[in-house]
Amino acid sequence: MGAQARAVIPFSRPYRAAATLERLKFVVESDHAHGDGPFTAAASAKLRALTGGDVLLTTSGTHALEMASRLVDLGPGDEVVLPTFTFSSAAAAVAMTGASIVFIDVEGPSGNLDVSQVADAVGPNTRAISVMHYGGQPVDMSAVMSIAAERGLAVIEDNAHGLGVMSEYGPLGRIGDVGVQSFHDTKNVHAGEGGALLVNRERDLLRAEVMREKGTNRSEFLRGEVDKYSWVDWGSSYLPSEYCAAVLDAQLDAFDQIQSHRHRTWERYAEGLAEWAGRVGVELMEPAGGIHAAHLFYLLVPDWNDQSDLIRTLRAADVVAAFHYVPLDSSLAGRRFGRSLHPLARAEDLSHRLVRLPLWAGMTDDEIDRVIDAVTRWTPTKENR
Repeated sequence: MGAQARAVIPFSRPYRAAATLERLKFVVESDHAHGDGPFTAAASAKLRALTGGDVLLTTSGTHALEMASRLVDLGPGDEVVLPTFTFSSAAAAVAMTGASIVFIDVEGPSGNLDVSQVADAVGPNTRAISVMHYGGQPVDMSAVMSIAAERGLAVIEDNAHGLGVMSEYGPLGRIGDVGVQSFHDTKNVHAGEGGALLVNRERDLLRAEVMREKGTNRSEFLRGEVDKYSWVDWGSSYLPSEYCAAVLDAQLDAFDQIQSHRHRTWERYAEGLAEWAGRVGVELMEPAGGIHAAHLFYLLVPDWNDQSDLIRTLRAADVVAAFHYVPLDSSLAGRRFGRSLHPLARAEDLSHRLVRLPLWAGMTDDEIDRVIDAVTRWTPTKENR
C-alpha cells in the first residue's frame, strides 16, 4: 500500500467550544429560538465585562457597521475618511447611507491607516473618520481622536480583528464614538455569523436598540417601559437568533483558552521563521509594542510575483495560505463610491506582498512545524532576487 496522504492544513478552522451542543440543545427544546433570549443576555454580559461598556449583538459585523454609520448620522453629501486597506463592509456601510468615502493609505507594514494623512483628507463635508485595527494592532487613536475633536468629527472604530486587546489608549473598540466586532467563523471568537455594536456614547443606546429591532421600540416594551411597541425610527432586522447567541456564549467562556493557544502559535511562527526571513529578505509581522490579537500572522515577500509563488508552493505542501485585502480605492465600487487625494502606493504594495499563514486555536505542534518547514523551504523567485 502507498503512503497515506497527509491532511491538508486549512488556513482557518472555527473553534469548537465545550458545551456548544448542550447550549444549542437547550435552544431547540425551549420556546425561545428568536433573539433577545437567555443566551443573548449571557453573551452580552460577557462582552460587556470583556470590553467595558454597552454591547448589542448583531447578525454580523457588517450589520454593526451599518448601524454605526446610521448612529453618526451619515447621509447624502457627507464624506468619511477611511483606510483603503480594509474589508469592503466598512466602505459599503458608508455608501448605503448615501455618503461618500475619501480613501487614505496605510502607514507601512502594520496595515493600519496612515494617521498623518487623515487631516489632509478632512474637508468641509467630512462627518466621520473610520479606522480598523489590522490584526488587532492598535491604530494611533490618540492622534485620530485629537483630529476628530478639533474638527468636530465622529469616529467609527472597526475592531473586527481585536476583541479583548488593551492598548495604551484603552480597550480597542471602546475609544471611538462607536465600535464594531465581528463573530464570523474566521474570527478568534465566533458565532458562525455574527457581530456586535459597542455603544460608547450613552445617548446612542436607545436609538441603537431601535435600529436593531426593525425601527421599533420593542426593547422598551420587553422591559415594561411602554405598554405597546411601534415603528419609531429607521431600522432593520439586526438581532441574531438564540442559536447564534448560544454558540457565541460558549465561545466567550473559552476566550482565555482560545487566545492563549493562538498567541502560542503566533510566537512559534515568529521564532521559527526569524532566521529564514532575515536570510531571504522577507519581513515578518512585527506589532508595535508587541500588542496584537493573534488573529493573524503574515509575512511580506520581497516582490509582487513572490506572493502567488509562495502561496502555490505552500499549497503543494498541503498548507493553505492566503493573501488579504485588495485596496478598496482600486475596486469597481471604490471608484464609484469614493476617491483618494493621491495614489495610495503603500497599500497597493502591501496588498501584493502580504501572505497570511494558517492560524487557529487547536493547531497541533506537528501542524505548526509543517507550516514552518514548508515556508522555510521556499525562497524568493530567482527573477526577483
